Amino acid sequence: MKNLLTVLAFAVTMLLGVQTTSAQQLSQDKSRPEVIAKTETAKLTEALNLSGDQSRTVFRALVAKEVSYQKNVDGKDLKDAAVATEKKKIDAQLKDAMKKTLNDEQYAQWVKMNN
Repeated sequence: MKNLLTVLAFAVTMLLGVQTTSAQQLSQDKSRPEVIAKTETAKLTEALNLSGDQSRTVFRALVAKEVSYQKNVDGKDLKDAAVATEKKKIDAQLKDAMKKTLNDEQYAQWVKMNN
């Protein structure tokens, strides 16, 4: 009976330890698109005074941009015509999404921040 309780206590401890380790690893991974987009969205929300709906839309647009960059641009030669074209296309999609989401004043401020 004592051995059974010891094994059970050990198993519970191991399960809790594994969950904590996994959660810490995810929150520390700075190269994930969601983490990068969340950081950028927080900055933009504060700087541009975005509403909740605007913040969500901006977050989605930034995640899409980061995913596309990581697939098609990061680590590749930017002098290559295909990579440069893809980068311009991704930037244009982000610009379009921002133009649709932000009002004129916010958009002008965002453009000024990115130049």
